[in-house]
Amino acid sequence: MSPDVEVRIGRRKVDVKRAEKELFPRDGITKADLVEHYRRVAPRMLPELRGRPLMLERMPDGIDEERFYQKKISDYFPDWIHRTSVAKEGGEVTHVVCDDTATLVYLASQACITPHRWLSRADRPRCPDRMVFDLDPPADDFEPVRRAAHQLHELLDQLGLASGLMTTGSRGLHVVVPLNRRDDADDVLAFARAVAEALAARYPRELTTEPRKNARRGRLYLDVARNGYAQTVVAPFAVRSRAGAPVAVPLDWSELDAPELTARRWTVTDLGDRLEKDPWAGLARRGRGVTTADRRLRGLARKKSPHAD
Repeated sequence: MSPDVEVRIGRRKVDVKRAEKELFPRDGITKADLVEHYRRVAPRMLPELRGRPLMLERMPDGIDEERFYQKKISDYFPDWIHRTSVAKEGGEVTHVVCDDTATLVYLASQACITPHRWLSRADRPRCPDRMVFDLDPPADDFEPVRRAAHQLHELLDQLGLASGLMTTGSRGLHVVVPLNRRDDADDVLAFARAVAEALAARYPRELTTEPRKNARRGRLYLDVARNGYAQTVVAPFAVRSRAGAPVAVPLDWSELDAPELTARRWTVTDLGDRLEKDPWAGLARRGRGVTTADRRLRGLARKKSPHAD
């Protein structure tokens, strides 16, 4: 059995049980390595987590064994971890809220490999301050993802919406749009669907909004389902449960065409200089509502797109 270690973070103490347990056995990456990763990325990750309910993707025996997704906070979690209760069908559920480094490290000590965050904050859970487009390719070829990201970026610019880019650590990219928290989640979801449908109409041979895989016919899927109330998305700098321990990393739009870019470009053991730059600096302050953007989208729909085929 692996030894236990004690990690001190400020005035908090986190006990890491079985610290040498290999969570990524093919790569030799241990729970201690996961804890160190989250402690290292905390200054960049916490601004994207604070105040938000989380869903925890936990794999106590490593990525090759069973996993579970946890919404309700465990009774044994320390009292100093922040939590919030939000409405669900037929009641409410109390989630973890990660507001500090000690909490992030504690979650890693519980084999939470991937924290997934809400797109809204706990004080106004029905009013998201983020909208996300998940670019899900039909295969491992990354070129369709690049093209779709450029195409979506162009449309969002036409709608007057700022956007950020992020590798998912899985297969595709996320395009993240800051919002001003004035719109209900149902309205944001409806708008995201309208944007995706408009883009798919521009590029019908390349893009689709069809959720059924057997109906996509080799096209990239524009997935907006995570914009619904109580849905979650992978957080920036979260580790993914794949071989190599890839990490979701924010990007600048100028990096999209870098030849080495893939969805799994950066890993726990190879983050390079990603913590030294912040391509999303100031992005949150550029949040807008969807009402004006929706009017612009409807206006574009009345014009014949020069890209249509």
